Amino acid sequence: MTLARYDIAKSYRWNYDHAPRPPENIAIPPIGGNWTYCGLPVPSPLAIAAGPLLNGRWILYYAALGFDILTYKTVRSRERECYPLPNLQPVEQKAIGRSGTVLQTAGSMEGSWAVSFGMPSMSPDVWRADIEWTKCHLSKDKVLSVSVVSSPEPNWTLDQLADDFALCARWAVESGADCVETNFSCPNVSSADGQLYQQPTAGALVAQRVRAAIGRVPLIIKVGFFDEPSRCGEFLGAVAPFADALAMTNCISAVVERSDGERFFGGQPRGIGGDAIRAASIDQVRIFRDLVRKRDYSTQIIGVGGISTAIHVKDYLNAGAEAVQLATAVMLDPCLGVRIRRELSAAMALVRGV
Repeated sequence: MTLARYDIAKSYRWNYDHAPRPPENIAIPPIGGNWTYCGLPVPSPLAIAAGPLLNGRWILYYAALGFDILTYKTVRSRERECYPLPNLQPVEQKAIGRSGTVLQTAGSMEGSWAVSFGMPSMSPDVWRADIEWTKCHLSKDKVLSVSVVSSPEPNWTLDQLADDFALCARWAVESGADCVETNFSCPNVSSADGQLYQQPTAGALVAQRVRAAIGRVPLIIKVGFFDEPSRCGEFLGAVAPFADALAMTNCISAVVERSDGERFFGGQPRGIGGDAIRAASIDQVRIFRDLVRKRDYSTQIIGVGGISTAIHVKDYLNAGAEAVQLATAVMLDPCLGVRIRRELSAAMALVRGV
């Protein structure tokens, strides 16, 4: 079956305005088992990351295709335009495990791409109304998560940045979000809103303000890649009192160039998503799982990065993830969720001896 998908040749706004209709008569295989997402019961561990879900219509589309946890694309307290095309530039198929790698462009998608959106957002009036509409139309067994980020001015203090995060989080919950995901990592921006995961003290303050703003609603913090594993424990210790879960990994930054040496994006690094980061992301999940266990924290881990098969899902779960978020692969193949569910369902039946 061929289904509509995000058109990387067209602008972010075009794709926002041309969300496909949810397909009808799609058989969604049940997986079985007991699954949770930040303590919320869910039919499966399959989630969509914020990237593909531009608005409520995109959420309903993927909800009809086998995904039970849907993350509304990152929103702000003010409107923000998207970076110009290309927003998704295919790159060579090469595993990376550190920030700052140089990758060559690819003529077609080979499994990984450079992501360059810059965390755009509609105005709060638009996204708040859309989240409310989405919640009303989403099946009751689905979880609606909303990704939020601050929009700091150059002269803002840390307190102002934290309050802006908290404001967006409160608005998200008031509009119907079942949980909130604070985006502490965007490799495509260098401002404080995208680098908080590298600043444990600042990250803890923001997490504390958000927690105060949303009460007992589950809080997820999305983080980037830690080049120095020794820094994982410091960050975890700082935010664990406030966060229900950490989602990782939000891309790994790299410089992208053509074969003639010309660099894309003005030579600035961009986040790489897809196959290239899977091994490193699974390793980071395992590091955090071990830290959580050693310190007896209740923090859950959500795996993100390069997932395109049921085997990849199981690899993340075995590494310690409670659930997984998909993005790149399902943007390329919207039917992927159904196939993964079918494979997981067969595996679960085999375990039960059915």
